[in-house]
Amino acid sequence: MNSQTAHVNGIEMRWEETGSGDPIILVHGIPTCPSLWRDVMPLIKGHRVIAWEMPGYGASIPQGEGRDISLAKQADYLLEWMKSQKIERAILAGHDLGGGVVQIAAVRQPQMVSGLFLTNAVCYDSWPVPLVSAVAKAGSVLKHAPDGSLHGLLKMIFSKGHETDAAAQASLDTHAPHYDENGGAEAFVRQAQSLNVEDTTSISDQLPSLDIPSRVVWGTADEFQELKYGERLAADLRAPLKRIEGGKHFTPEDHPEVIAAEINALGQDVKAASVAVG
Repeated sequence: MNSQTAHVNGIEMRWEETGSGDPIILVHGIPTCPSLWRDVMPLIKGHRVIAWEMPGYGASIPQGEGRDISLAKQADYLLEWMKSQKIERAILAGHDLGGGVVQIAAVRQPQMVSGLFLTNAVCYDSWPVPLVSAVAKAGSVLKHAPDGSLHGLLKMIFSKGHETDAAAQASLDTHAPHYDENGGAEAFVRQAQSLNVEDTTSISDQLPSLDIPSRVVWGTADEFQELKYGERLAADLRAPLKRIEGGKHFTPEDHPEVIAAEINALGQDVKAASVAVG
C-alpha cells in the first residue's frame, strides 16, 4: 500500500493506493479516514485501488481549516483530483459521508463514473445523524473540550457502529490519532458544522436517471443509516441490494470480505456493460 500526495488547486490531497488496472476509488466518511478500507483493499482484484482522503479529514484535517468541506464541495475536490491524476473514468465507492460524495460526483459528471458502489451511505434526508447534529449545534463549547471528551464521543460512535467491542476499539485506535494530532475536538466540530442535508436532497431526484452499473450493500442493524435508505437507493439506481443481516454501520471494517466481493462483482458488471456498448 502506497501513501501518496499531490497538490491540486492549492490543496494538498492524500490517498492510499495499491494494485493496477482500471481504477476504483474508495471514499470514507466521518469520523474515519482512508484506513477504513484497510482490510478491503487487498481483496479487490484486477484494479488500481485508491482510498482517497477527503480534505479536512484524517491526516488532511489541516487542509480543512478555512475551507469549504461540505459534501457538495468534496465532490468537486474528488473530481478535480481525478482530473489532476488523469483518471478519466473510475468506479466510485463510498461509505457514510463518502457515499454522499460519490453520489453527487456521479450526478455532476456521470461520464467520469463507470460504476457506483454504496454501503451504509448518507443519502436523501438520512443525515446528519442526531449525534453529529448535536455536536454542530454545541460547537462553540465543544471545540474547547479536552481530548478525553472527544475520545469518549468517538468511542460511543464506534461502539454503536460496530458489531464487537474489539472491532470498535480497533477502529478507535485507527482513526482517533488523526484528531489527536490535528486539533482534537475543534477538528471534529468543524467537520460536523460543514454538513448540510441539502447536498444530497438537491440531487436525489437525479439518481434514477443515472445509467451507471451500481451495487448497494447495507448492514441491516445500522443505527445511523436505516435499511430503508439502502432499499431506496437500490431501487433508484436499479441496483442489487446485498443485506448484511445484523450488520451495523462500519461495514468495511466489520465485513471486508463481503464489501470486497461486491466491489469485485461490480467490476465485472462494469466490464460487461462496456462490452455490450462496444
